[in-house]
Amino acid sequence: MVLFPRASVSRCTMAAAPLALPLLLVLAAITTGCGAATVAYNDRAVVIDGQRRIILSGSIHYPRSTPEMWPDLIRKAKEGGLNTIETYVFWNGHEPRRRQYNFEGNYDIVRFFKEIQHAGMYAILRIGPYICGEWNYGGLPAWLRNIPGMQFRLHNDPFEREMETFTTLIVDKMKDAKMFAGQGGPIILAQIENEYGNIMGELNNNQSASQYIHWCADMANKQKIGVPWIMCQQNHHVPHNVINTCNGFYCHDWFPNRTGIPKIWTENWTGWFKAWDKPDFHRSAEDIAFAVARFFQKRGSVQNYYMYHGGTNFGRTSGGPYITTSYDYDAPLDEYGNIRQPKYGHLKDLHNLLRSMEKILVHGEHNDTAYAKNVTVTKYTYGGSSVCFISNQLNDTDVNVTLGATHLVPAWSVSILPDCKTVAYNTAKIKTQTSVMVKKANTVEEEPGALRWSWMPENLRPFMTDDRGSFRKTQLLDQIAAATDQSDYLWYRTSLEHKGEGAYKLYVNTTGHEIYAFVNGKLVGQNHSANGAFVFQLETPVKLQSGKNYISLLSGTVGLKNYGPLFELMPAGIAGGPVKLVGTNGTDIDLTNSSWSYKSGLAGEQRQIHLDKAGHKWRGHNSSGIPVNRPFTWYKTSFAAPAGDEAVVVDLLGLNKGAAWVNGHSLGRYWPAYTAAEMGGCHVCDYRGEFKAEGGGVRCLTGCGEPSQRFYHVPRAFLRAGEPNTLVLFEEAGGDPTRAAFRTVAVGAVCAAAAEVGDDVTLSCGGHGRVVAGVDVASFGVTRGSCGGYEGGCESKAALKAFTAACVGRESCTVKHTGAFAGAGCESGALTVQVTCS
Repeated sequence: MVLFPRASVSRCTMAAAPLALPLLLVLAAITTGCGAATVAYNDRAVVIDGQRRIILSGSIHYPRSTPEMWPDLIRKAKEGGLNTIETYVFWNGHEPRRRQYNFEGNYDIVRFFKEIQHAGMYAILRIGPYICGEWNYGGLPAWLRNIPGMQFRLHNDPFEREMETFTTLIVDKMKDAKMFAGQGGPIILAQIENEYGNIMGELNNNQSASQYIHWCADMANKQKIGVPWIMCQQNHHVPHNVINTCNGFYCHDWFPNRTGIPKIWTENWTGWFKAWDKPDFHRSAEDIAFAVARFFQKRGSVQNYYMYHGGTNFGRTSGGPYITTSYDYDAPLDEYGNIRQPKYGHLKDLHNLLRSMEKILVHGEHNDTAYAKNVTVTKYTYGGSSVCFISNQLNDTDVNVTLGATHLVPAWSVSILPDCKTVAYNTAKIKTQTSVMVKKANTVEEEPGALRWSWMPENLRPFMTDDRGSFRKTQLLDQIAAATDQSDYLWYRTSLEHKGEGAYKLYVNTTGHEIYAFVNGKLVGQNHSANGAFVFQLETPVKLQSGKNYISLLSGTVGLKNYGPLFELMPAGIAGGPVKLVGTNGTDIDLTNSSWSYKSGLAGEQRQIHLDKAGHKWRGHNSSGIPVNRPFTWYKTSFAAPAGDEAVVVDLLGLNKGAAWVNGHSLGRYWPAYTAAEMGGCHVCDYRGEFKAEGGGVRCLTGCGEPSQRFYHVPRAFLRAGEPNTLVLFEEAGGDPTRAAFRTVAVGAVCAAAAEVGDDVTLSCGGHGRVVAGVDVASFGVTRGSCGGYEGGCESKAALKAFTAACVGRESCTVKHTGAFAGAGCESGALTVQVTCS
């Protein structure tokens, strides 16, 4: 037995700690009179106050929502059957400049954990502080690059010193707020580093990598937080004093690298992130449920959904390279916090069943029986009771399995029998409703033309010469090192003398994401890279005048690299060039080693135009008087907040690329002009078989050939009711703001499919004052269409009458499916109902 030092404790009186806990590695032995808990573990489970627990967790990232949203998100997670909330910690958001800290607004991490505590849930604190997370630099501040001797995530004093300083800062904040379990708080697990095992072998320094990961574990344990430390995706070189865990779409066949520690799944990916050039990825409710059921069938005990609510990449540091502003992730709670059905409800049913079997699953003797290839029955027995799982991993064949009675197990599904006799749940059979969300017009500004716009040009004049820069160098620098990620933009400017006029082609090699070239104050060319191919060349014709000529190059990034070995060494901007002018007469002028003047950011950023301060000189006040398709232009309009409490979005179709703010709050980058690629997965969706988000076999995609993102979340907390609100856009590439409009997000159609006799069919319009306006379909044997567009077949007048009477005019209703609903000669015994909410 290993006894760890006690964590900081609350003001409550401390009771005597137990001397021994058989079979447990004790990590905290503190009991107090005000809710403090011991947290330990064994090979079957995390043990809280001596009780082995199943942990059902969901990721909610506090910076990707607002403090006003947190209580509702956490409540919905709890009502969805979860008992734990997990989050990363975002270093570059908390320390954007060295030793300048931000713990306010949606970075108020203590407030977030207090909301979890208030809801009566556990918490998992994933400090990292490298987090990946499709977040700029994986959460590491760009200013680290400028510290002498710095090597990211290797054994070196500069990085380890900064990492320990930040980790200690976060731990101390949690201790001061009494957030660890031993203090009566919700935190039962903490994570150090993140997915390091995935890249160790590619760092070309195995000794340094191994020393670093062991240093991480020792540093973390010195913090004496009183709960276990975990490391995900660390299957080799695992320190002895941490628990290694699994990330992925499936973790049922994974087991920790040594005995005595539980099987923990830190990231069950509920969907996938979206890039500007990609369509929307969807992982079916059936497949996620299959993965979860298999995990607990194979002795899993801690499972966390990544994401349970994905949210929004507000601001410019919250998205990795080419990641959209939406971080919806196809999660059970959508980007705006609405319940996504059927995923939410189907998993809720599974969670409730698993928790009802908790004691048997974490204590029971387990036995596997292979009934056929890829068909397995697992039986857990404890205290005279048994539960059984029947898994069919065949992706094209249903099977019959006799266990007491004969049970049909569909392909790629798991049946759970809490008494080993009767199937209570099958992962492929969805009993909960499907909801179709719609974007409703704002009743105040119903048409885009109702908004009155004013505009202001971005002041480019100061950047059209090489004067007044921040510094000069006779080389082309990396953008991240030069600007420390304080802006998406960096100006590279130089000048040259030329005898007479001359025609040339300007060639610029860049590792940035986009570039604009100006010669003598005129825009002469622009280009952007394809996602993932961040090395490209701008080639554009230019004319030089006699005398002095100025070359101004504006390099832009769309998020920074966040994953991979030595990702911080991947350059951005015009690092090293070359930049050259090639004359039509064969004369070449190499500008690479000229004297370059550097300046980070735009004039409008420095003037904080997005805050709409007094003194800004806006032009025009109506749609006919503003320029459109004009690059480097600021636009502003006023609007009334939509009535009610439904989620609000702004439709920016017609804009090109830029950034948006409401009442000074960043909505993030927008780029509706970028069209999602056509991919084969847009034309087929079958939940059966392993889900993939990259490479071959990608399926269940939507949005191919459409704008990658046209709707941008405007949290209600950003709005002022009863008074004008201000939308400010910076249009970088040239677009038309007069087409912008505000919408609210609400449930449109609601459907229940495949209800069987005896099922209670529950339909809900999701609150917000919306009620069932009518029953569209109540039939058997529906074979065409999808929810919101079903074409009925074999209509049931009895079912239509029953659902109309029970549902119309109500926010929710429940009707029991009886045998009296079925019509003679119908091809299916399964009932499909579709209603419209309004």
